[in-house]
Amino acid sequence: MTTTPPWRAAAVSMIAAGSLALTGCAGGSGAADDGRLRVVTTTGVLADLVRNVAGDDVEVTSIVPPTGDPHSYDPTLRDVRDVVYADVAFSNYLLLEDHSVVTTLDANLPEGAPNISLAESATQYAAEVIPLVENVNLDTVWLGLRVSGTGAELGATRASEARLRVTGVDGPGRLAGYLTETFGQPRVYFDSGDGFDAADGYARDTATLPTDAHTHMSWAFTEPGIYTVAMESDLVVEPDEDPRQLAETSVTFAVGVDPYSVPGLAGARVLDGGHADVTVDLDDGAIVLQADTPAGESPDQDADASPSTHGAATHTHAETLDPAATVVSVPNKALAPVPAEPGFGFLGRPGDQVYLLPQAVLGKHVHGEIDPHLWQDVRNAQAYVEVVRDTLVAAAPDQATQFRANAEAYLAELRRTDAYVERTIAQIPRSRRHLVTTHDAFAYLGRAYDVDIAGFVTPNPAAEPSVADRIKLTRTVQALDVPAVFLEPNLAARSTVLTEVAHENDLRVCEIYSDAFDDRVTTYVDLMRANADSLRRCLT
Repeated sequence: MTTTPPWRAAAVSMIAAGSLALTGCAGGSGAADDGRLRVVTTTGVLADLVRNVAGDDVEVTSIVPPTGDPHSYDPTLRDVRDVVYADVAFSNYLLLEDHSVVTTLDANLPEGAPNISLAESATQYAAEVIPLVENVNLDTVWLGLRVSGTGAELGATRASEARLRVTGVDGPGRLAGYLTETFGQPRVYFDSGDGFDAADGYARDTATLPTDAHTHMSWAFTEPGIYTVAMESDLVVEPDEDPRQLAETSVTFAVGVDPYSVPGLAGARVLDGGHADVTVDLDDGAIVLQADTPAGESPDQDADASPSTHGAATHTHAETLDPAATVVSVPNKALAPVPAEPGFGFLGRPGDQVYLLPQAVLGKHVHGEIDPHLWQDVRNAQAYVEVVRDTLVAAAPDQATQFRANAEAYLAELRRTDAYVERTIAQIPRSRRHLVTTHDAFAYLGRAYDVDIAGFVTPNPAAEPSVADRIKLTRTVQALDVPAVFLEPNLAARSTVLTEVAHENDLRVCEIYSDAFDDRVTTYVDLMRANADSLRRCLT
């Protein structure tokens, strides 16, 4: 039997005077100490993970009920009592739980009782984390312009200039490429809205760069669809010399539509993350796409601190892609309103929604904060279990053998669950794996199992959706032609925007579980398998 920890005796004394009132409002664990190890968690999902390791001889309670929303739950006196009598506490943290839940835990847990933040601790057990994105427009490929190579065979010097021009755009809307200057004013490099004039050498649609230079820029598209952008380049070796023609090519953009289903480009590489450049290669006389990270991977924050043109030597690219076999993805999360500031009229009226690949220097992450929904990747849940195992072993060494055996059996079940989720989602055609949900809680599911997180009503379920949120959601489901949207059962009462958009567009509303259970899904394994089944059933 576990020895009574000293903090439990202190806890009994702390609330003895109020035990009658507390008992009157609570069931579950009583004030009497039966010697069992007592664990409190913040959510039902965490409680289920702990129970699978702890077994029947440990009492596990959750502050937030299994069907409750941790983002908005208000703790009760019963919850306070459970915390006061706890020997060990587990929270997810990383701002998942409402502040009142965390405050209740931290203010009432006895001194000396382990208070473990699983999301933070799990990184020591190989859990992978995803930074939260301050502006979802920036969680896209960052596409600039670049000149590479010395051009020595052409006689290029430091005084030489390479020119890259857009000579035509075939697409459903308007394309504009521009750079935002230090004080917020745009410098337009090319704009299909005013046409292309070959008579003046496309002067209004030409970007000029020194050799070995690079510039960030933004790409704006007014309508969803496939855009083919014709480009050509030349080199001006000396200011008074005629330019030397270098290359022609076209770059394909999938704007707000599935990038894996572009006609004529089956099997093409999809460039949807990382820092990349449309590059004039002086040595090969070609226009190519050069990327910092392989296509399909997400970048770290770009190190550049200003939108100025600068030496390209600071950027090393991992691979070179052929534009003829590459699709640049501009997802629906890239929708953004036209700024009201003077100078942006070429994009449309202030407030109009355009699809925007912004210049990378605007910054990507919210002060390094992490997406807290780690368990949507089963491998991260395995790391949680390892943290729980080692914490319980330290708290009750006489039960260590049982904790380790329980953990090993449960980890084997989680490995089977991970394989099931991966296998089930893989049955959905890649061009249909677009997830539209209530709030932004499924980035780990998307990354681990190759699902496109195409849209959500709000970043956080506690936030009220705006008119712009509804417009973006509607354009997303229409552009991607999704057959279904996915609703978390515990948020149904607050998800009228999602259900209304689904009704207006004749879409199915299917279930998906984030951080709570219901009467049918009562365990973490149930949750992950149900999500995989729902995705396959509703998207296939």
